[in-house]
Amino acid sequence: MELYGRATSFNVQKVQWMLAELGLNFSHIEKGGRFGGLDEPEFAALNPMKKVPVLVDGEKVIWESHSIIRYLIAEYGDQEWYPSSAYSRSLYERWMDWSQVIFQPHFMAVFWGYYRMPPSNRDWPAIDAALARCNECLTQLEQQLARQPFLAGEMMTAADITVGAILYRLTEQGLSVPLPPNVRKWYNGIQQRDGYQRYIMSDFSELKHREDY
Repeated sequence: MELYGRATSFNVQKVQWMLAELGLNFSHIEKGGRFGGLDEPEFAALNPMKKVPVLVDGEKVIWESHSIIRYLIAEYGDQEWYPSSAYSRSLYERWMDWSQVIFQPHFMAVFWGYYRMPPSNRDWPAIDAALARCNECLTQLEQQLARQPFLAGEMMTAADITVGAILYRLTEQGLSVPLPPNVRKWYNGIQQRDGYQRYIMSDFSELKHREDY
């Protein structure tokens, strides 16, 4: 099994954490960013979008981080990760979708607008607006986690992977982002997981004030 993508890519890190949770061995091949290679014909043959991450599992090729995570838990997960009930799966899949189309875009607007932008080029009204949207997302998470220990119930799921991966960079980039109490408790818990520590809580300082990939 091979995973293509630069180690500092937020979307690559989500997949790495998922692989760790499932105990799967994989080779990591750096692509993108300072490593380049996304325009090479060999890579374009794997992913016509020319983006990372890309997972190659034997003869199967999967791209887009959440599609990769869904593939991994369906192919290699047990009933806890991939329950047989479609409704049970929907309990975590809705949060995966929410994180990708709601929370993550607001976070990325903050991260690119603040951390990756040289101070002289920062648009503070836009940063503040995106940060306000992130705080609204944290409020929604707080309401969910007030009822149960994990986003989809009593056990950790792929929802916690995709949502939890956002919090480290959101809170560690140098801005004040207070976490509500139940979110903080949940966050403290996922921080204890080996995959989170190894792949999510990693150095991303090479991206500071860097406007390109």
